[in-house]
Amino acid sequence: MDDNQNPVQLNVSAIRHGTVIDHVDSRATFQVARILQVESEENKVLVGLNLESGNLGLKGIIKIENRRLTAEEANKIALVAPDATLNIIENFRVVKKAKVELPEQIERVVKCYNPRCITNNQPGDTHFKIIGSRPTALRCRYCERVMKGNAILLK
Repeated sequence: MDDNQNPVQLNVSAIRHGTVIDHVDSRATFQVARILQVESEENKVLVGLNLESGNLGLKGIIKIENRRLTAEEANKIALVAPDATLNIIENFRVVKKAKVELPEQIERVVKCYNPRCITNNQPGDTHFKIIGSRPTALRCRYCERVMKGNAILLK
Protein backbone atom coordinates (compact mmCIF):
# COMPACT_ATOMS: atom_id res chain seq x y z
CA MET A 1 0.00 0.00 0.00
CA ASP A 2 1.12 3.54 -0.53
CA ASP A 3 1.33 6.20 2.15
CA ASN A 4 -2.41 6.97 1.81
CA GLN A 5 -3.35 3.35 2.57
CA ASN A 6 -4.66 2.87 -0.96
CA PRO A 7 -3.82 -0.40 -2.64
CA VAL A 8 -1.25 -0.10 -5.37
CA GLN A 9 -2.16 -1.90 -8.55
CA LEU A 10 0.66 -3.45 -10.52
CA ASN A 11 0.07 -4.10 -14.18
CA VAL A 12 1.63 -7.04 -15.94
CA SER A 13 2.60 -6.27 -19.48
CA ALA A 14 0.37 -7.71 -22.14
CA ILE A 15 1.74 -9.89 -24.90
CA ARG A 16 1.19 -9.03 -28.56
CA HIS A 17 0.98 -12.62 -29.81
CA GLY A 18 1.12 -15.90 -27.93
CA THR A 19 -0.69 -18.03 -25.38
CA VAL A 20 -1.98 -17.39 -21.88
CA ILE A 21 -2.73 -20.39 -19.67
CA ASP A 22 -5.14 -19.11 -17.01
CA HIS A 23 -7.12 -20.63 -14.14
CA VAL A 24 -4.35 -23.06 -13.21
CA ASP A 25 -4.64 -24.41 -9.68
CA SER A 26 -1.76 -22.67 -7.85
CA ARG A 27 -0.32 -26.00 -6.73
CA ALA A 28 0.02 -27.08 -10.38
CA THR A 29 1.47 -23.85 -11.81
CA PHE A 30 5.12 -24.90 -11.75
CA GLN A 31 4.22 -28.34 -13.08
CA VAL A 32 2.55 -26.65 -16.06
CA ALA A 33 5.64 -24.43 -16.46
CA ARG A 34 7.81 -27.58 -16.56
CA ILE A 35 5.51 -29.20 -19.15
CA LEU A 36 5.95 -26.12 -21.33
CA GLN A 37 9.69 -25.94 -20.63
CA VAL A 38 9.45 -22.20 -20.04
CA GLU A 39 13.02 -22.11 -18.71
CA SER A 40 14.20 -22.74 -22.30
CA GLU A 41 11.89 -20.14 -23.82
CA GLU A 42 13.59 -17.22 -25.58
CA ASN A 43 10.49 -15.00 -25.68
CA LYS A 44 8.79 -13.21 -22.78
CA VAL A 45 7.34 -15.54 -20.16
CA LEU A 46 5.32 -14.55 -17.13
CA VAL A 47 4.50 -17.04 -14.38
CA GLY A 48 2.08 -15.74 -11.77
CA LEU A 49 1.34 -17.72 -8.63
CA ASN A 50 -1.21 -17.44 -5.81
CA LEU A 51 -3.36 -14.86 -7.59
CA GLU A 52 -6.90 -14.39 -6.33
CA SER A 53 -9.59 -16.35 -8.17
CA GLY A 54 -13.31 -16.47 -7.55
CA ASN A 55 -13.57 -20.11 -8.62
CA LEU A 56 -10.29 -21.61 -7.44
CA GLY A 57 -9.48 -19.46 -4.42
CA LEU A 58 -5.90 -19.06 -5.61
CA LYS A 59 -4.77 -19.55 -9.16
CA GLY A 60 -1.72 -19.46 -11.35
CA ILE A 61 -1.26 -17.95 -14.79
CA ILE A 62 1.41 -18.40 -17.45
CA LYS A 63 1.89 -16.06 -20.42
CA ILE A 64 4.20 -17.05 -23.26
CA GLU A 65 4.86 -14.62 -26.06
CA ASN A 66 4.97 -15.85 -29.69
CA ARG A 67 4.04 -19.43 -28.87
CA ARG A 68 1.12 -21.72 -29.62
CA LEU A 69 0.72 -24.94 -27.68
CA THR A 70 0.73 -28.35 -29.30
CA ALA A 71 -2.12 -30.80 -28.73
CA GLU A 72 0.29 -32.93 -26.69
CA GLU A 73 1.12 -29.97 -24.41
CA ALA A 74 -2.58 -29.17 -23.96
CA ASN A 75 -3.27 -32.82 -23.05
CA LYS A 76 -0.51 -32.78 -20.45
CA ILE A 77 -1.85 -29.56 -18.97
CA ALA A 78 -5.35 -31.08 -18.80
CA LEU A 79 -3.92 -33.96 -16.75
CA VAL A 80 -2.43 -31.71 -14.06
CA ALA A 81 -4.66 -28.60 -14.29
CA PRO A 82 -8.14 -29.65 -15.49
CA ASP A 83 -9.66 -26.19 -14.83
CA ALA A 84 -7.11 -24.34 -16.98
CA THR A 85 -8.13 -22.19 -19.91
CA LEU A 86 -6.02 -21.52 -22.98
CA ASN A 87 -6.21 -18.05 -24.46
CA ILE A 88 -4.72 -17.36 -27.89
CA ILE A 89 -3.55 -13.76 -28.16
CA GLU A 90 -3.16 -11.81 -31.42
CA ASN A 91 -2.49 -8.08 -31.50
CA PHE A 92 -2.97 -7.88 -27.73
CA ARG A 93 -6.51 -9.36 -27.94
CA VAL A 94 -7.89 -12.76 -27.03
CA VAL A 95 -8.97 -14.30 -30.33
CA LYS A 96 -9.70 -17.78 -29.01
CA LYS A 97 -10.45 -19.08 -25.54
CA ALA A 98 -10.95 -22.72 -24.62
CA LYS A 99 -10.90 -24.88 -21.52
CA VAL A 100 -8.44 -27.72 -21.61
CA GLU A 101 -10.20 -31.04 -22.06
CA LEU A 102 -9.13 -34.52 -21.21
CA PRO A 103 -9.33 -36.72 -24.28
CA GLU A 104 -10.87 -40.19 -23.95
CA GLN A 105 -7.44 -41.72 -24.45
CA ILE A 106 -3.90 -40.43 -24.22
CA GLU A 107 -0.79 -41.79 -25.89
CA ARG A 108 2.95 -41.19 -25.41
CA VAL A 109 2.69 -38.46 -22.74
CA VAL A 110 2.37 -40.55 -19.56
CA LYS A 111 4.70 -43.21 -18.18
CA CYS A 112 3.16 -46.25 -16.50
CA TYR A 113 4.27 -46.46 -12.87
CA ASN A 114 4.11 -50.29 -12.91
CA PRO A 115 7.77 -51.40 -13.27
CA ARG A 116 6.59 -54.72 -14.79
CA CYS A 117 4.49 -53.05 -17.51
CA ILE A 118 5.67 -53.94 -21.00
CA THR A 119 5.96 -50.23 -21.82
CA ASN A 120 8.74 -49.94 -19.23
CA ASN A 121 10.63 -52.95 -20.52
CA GLN A 122 10.29 -52.85 -24.31
CA PRO A 123 10.27 -50.02 -26.85
CA GLY A 124 6.85 -48.69 -27.72
CA ASP A 125 4.33 -46.01 -26.93
CA THR A 126 2.26 -45.88 -23.79
CA HIS A 127 -1.52 -45.79 -24.12
CA PHE A 128 -3.99 -44.87 -21.37
CA LYS A 129 -7.74 -44.58 -21.15
CA ILE A 130 -9.11 -41.69 -19.09
CA ILE A 131 -11.48 -43.22 -16.52
CA GLY A 132 -12.02 -40.28 -14.16
CA SER A 133 -11.59 -36.53 -14.06
CA ARG A 134 -11.79 -35.41 -10.39
CA PRO A 135 -9.09 -36.45 -9.64
CA THR A 136 -7.78 -37.46 -13.03
CA ALA A 137 -7.55 -41.26 -13.30
CA LEU A 138 -5.95 -43.28 -16.10
CA ARG A 139 -5.88 -47.00 -16.90
CA CYS A 140 -2.91 -48.47 -18.75
CA ARG A 141 -3.96 -50.37 -21.87
CA TYR A 142 -1.25 -53.00 -21.36
CA CYS A 143 -1.10 -53.83 -17.65
CA GLU A 144 -4.48 -52.26 -16.67
CA ARG A 145 -2.88 -50.48 -13.71
CA VAL A 146 -4.84 -47.39 -12.62
CA MET A 147 -3.03 -44.16 -11.78
CA LYS A 148 -4.67 -41.18 -10.11
CA GLY A 149 -3.77 -37.58 -9.37
CA ASN A 150 -0.18 -37.10 -8.25
CA ALA A 151 0.72 -40.71 -9.15
CA ILE A 152 0.45 -39.81 -12.85
CA LEU A 153 3.96 -39.63 -14.26
CA LEU A 154 4.40 -37.40 -17.30
CA LYS A 155 7.11 -38.28 -19.82
